[in-house]
Amino acid sequence: MKLKKVLVGIACCLGMSAYAAEPIKIGIPVGLSGANSVVAPSVVQASELAVEEINAKGGVLGRPLQLEIADDASGAQGAQRAYDSLVFQKEVDGIVAMETTAARNAGLPIVNRGRVPLIYTSFYEGRSCSPWMYINAWVPEQQVEPIVDQFMSEYDAKKFFLIGSDYAFGRGMLKFTREYVESKGGTVVGESYLPIEGSDWTAIISQLRSANPDALITSTSGGAPNVTLTRQLRSAGVDIPYGNYAIDEGTAKSMGGNAEGVYLAASYISSLDTPANREFLQAIKDKFGDDAETPNELSVPQYDGIYAYAAAVEKAGSTEPSAVIDALSEVTVEGPRGAIKMDKQRHAALTMYLGKVASDGSVEVVKSFKNVDPGEQCPQFAD
Repeated sequence: MKLKKVLVGIACCLGMSAYAAEPIKIGIPVGLSGANSVVAPSVVQASELAVEEINAKGGVLGRPLQLEIADDASGAQGAQRAYDSLVFQKEVDGIVAMETTAARNAGLPIVNRGRVPLIYTSFYEGRSCSPWMYINAWVPEQQVEPIVDQFMSEYDAKKFFLIGSDYAFGRGMLKFTREYVESKGGTVVGESYLPIEGSDWTAIISQLRSANPDALITSTSGGAPNVTLTRQLRSAGVDIPYGNYAIDEGTAKSMGGNAEGVYLAASYISSLDTPANREFLQAIKDKFGDDAETPNELSVPQYDGIYAYAAAVEKAGSTEPSAVIDALSEVTVEGPRGAIKMDKQRHAALTMYLGKVASDGSVEVVKSFKNVDPGEQCPQFAD
């Protein structure tokens, strides 16, 4: 099933009196504070736009969608409070969440207990499985190879240094990276971590300089840690090829010249010249004007996730959780990233783009890779 998206211009949470039916509540736990606060505004805007568009077309099954937004503080404790509020107090029908791994892991037991469908929309370290969860963003099998291969072929890199935030995403991504680098004949000459809320990278940068690597790859919690690490790397004069797994376009723009030259791999880059992306970018501009956040690899999967939930409810004919879960693997959403279907063990094949940050913070596409399979993620859910 494909859901075509057209903006008409009716706000998601206004004009509810036009609907006789009870709204369908979608919970949005997101890091309005903490590490993800840099990117959260774009995620909220994407959610609001998707709901506005769907409601403008009559909602889902004749019912309007309504967002319930909760601050997860970008971490475990905040996520437990957010999910508890959304599931047991707000009694949401579904959850669409762009969060840190720490927040997701804290929320999942509550989702499982409450039997609420969850679409996780953040890239992550892979292999997180729940009967109640689907993922529409990338995993290591889709993201690591383009960057490592580019450094080895373009810069003849053989020695890599890895830096991460000390939690599941940072360590999981860099474990996969080490294994891939070594499988290609390279070596990892250093691997260091800072706590997720840490901001002083001085000691790690000293280790990096001493190791004298050919290339650097980082996997932080995104947002604020990206800003502090990259600024300190530039201040220290580090100018080797630099790949960043967690940077998004909005954060890159906020970093000014410090982000120039950084490589990333993503399933969405705002410069994609397709009718769907042009329509999406115009809709963001029309709705938010000068306050519009830069669409990015974290906000666009969130937009797609709202549409996927709506399509699954439409296909299921109700918000009954088990029926929606069954339908989620069957629906296809046509959006700014192209056609997305979460039918690969609750994950999705994605077209990936290798990008390089320009001096103005925009991202130039270097290469593209069509329909990259996520590999073995949750085999218990294989068709």
